[in-house]
Amino acid sequence: MKWLGLVLMTGDHINKFLFNGTLPVLFEAGRVALPLFLFVLAYNLARPGTLERGVYSRVIKRLALFGVIASLPFITLSSTNAIWPLNILFTLLVVTTTVYCIEVGEPFYLIAAAAVFLVGGALVEYWWPAIAFGVAVWCEIKQPSWITAATVVLACTSLWFINHNLWATAALGIIALAPHANLKVPRLRWVFYAYYPAHLAVLLLIRIPMGKVGYLFF
Repeated sequence: MKWLGLVLMTGDHINKFLFNGTLPVLFEAGRVALPLFLFVLAYNLARPGTLERGVYSRVIKRLALFGVIASLPFITLSSTNAIWPLNILFTLLVVTTTVYCIEVGEPFYLIAAAAVFLVGGALVEYWWPAIAFGVAVWCEIKQPSWITAATVVLACTSLWFINHNLWATAALGIIALAPHANLKVPRLRWVFYAYYPAHLAVLLLIRIPMGKVGYLFF
């Protein structure tokens, strides 16, 4: 699912940053990438012993590091050069930090989880619907119930408010079918962290000569 998300995200960014969003197929397919990334992240964080093995702190540090590295090309590629919203790695960072605080479970950390959710959701791409989806998936994996499952579907559907379409819900079908797919692919954990800022930098470099020959970027 991460590899599929990577391909869909790349196509979406090619459409957005090089073709001014004029390729609707790539845009619509790209809406599936975020839920896939969030599901894989939440699924792995929900594994037994994650807290005891220090997984949260490692993931938080990596997401923060590569999120900062990606910020320069991300901001430069945006139409307004605005620093807000923060890129998708920060969205994943907010989800990770929120569920970490929930898993610790002490009163202070539960208050911190709510604060991170509320404040972080206002700062990152895809806002609170994305954070809610990631947290709901984590809760569903940790302790399945009809309530958490319904929340997963509702949160994914609520991405309509950002995407203005329901293509993100196609990820739910992919997630449901994934256990039946017997595919062996390399994990290459660090590749996924490094790929995000690297592919943005490449798109920025490609866009420079395109702009010089008169291609318009809005």
